[in-house]
Amino acid sequence: MTVRHGPPPSPAVLTWVDPGERLRVEAAGSGVYRAIHHDSVDALRHNVRRAAPAAVFMSVGRQLTAQAPGVARLVREFPRVPVVALLSQVDQTTPHAVLSLGNCGIRRLVDVREASGWHRLRDIVAREAVSNVERLALAMLREELDGVPEDCWRFFEALFQGKNPVSTVKGMALALNVLPSTLMSRFFRAQLPSPKRYLAWARLVRVARLLENPGASVGDIANQLEYSSAQSFCRHVKTMLGVTAGEFRRTLDGQGMLTRFRDELVRPHLRTLRALRPLAGNPPGRPVRVG
Repeated sequence: MTVRHGPPPSPAVLTWVDPGERLRVEAAGSGVYRAIHHDSVDALRHNVRRAAPAAVFMSVGRQLTAQAPGVARLVREFPRVPVVALLSQVDQTTPHAVLSLGNCGIRRLVDVREASGWHRLRDIVAREAVSNVERLALAMLREELDGVPEDCWRFFEALFQGKNPVSTVKGMALALNVLPSTLMSRFFRAQLPSPKRYLAWARLVRVARLLENPGASVGDIANQLEYSSAQSFCRHVKTMLGVTAGEFRRTLDGQGMLTRFRDELVRPHLRTLRALRPLAGNPPGRPVRVG
């Protein structure tokens, strides 16, 4: 028996493009990304802080002279978010517009006047999406948890999958169609870390990835990941890792936190996890090969 994985949600791409290009951007992204359009650089930058997009698209044809400082600030504050300039037409203003984009720090230019350009755009987003820490986490877990029962894999998959990841045991139990008390008791009887601890660490993996962008404040990220406040987030980091939020930001990126998740919560417990059946009401099954 093999676990079947549904397609992950399409990553978001935020745009500041000419209105006439929006439908073409959306059509090009079918099945690869979902486009969210903005009418100003300020609105775009505000949403980048909150949405952690796979990429940002901008039209070369935009009048960038007045907006260049805002564009440059966005690029500088969110270096992990790729910004792609779309060239859809050429006129006498194009060389100046391209120069302005370069001066703002944008290094990717895609000529979309031909179909091949739109294909290239899809390829760029697809490659960038792979770097998303949740996708990296699922790939790592597929390798580490090869051979676990299907319902054990479903628990770990739920930690890193979904547009709105769960952050509580109650939410996790609802997503997995199991009673919270059953879920907790099965981990307790197996002498494993609690589901709450797995959820907390998965949340910190996301936090570490978002903190790689210096333009994202602790308050922004606390709000995005539904901590009650920035202060609550800072206390959580101190309790879980024994460091301040500032030290966490300086010493751990998303990949580093994911490695710690694997080394502290997965590898030491592999033998037990290969026998774990955490979901109620599931018929007995053989160990499955994940992936």
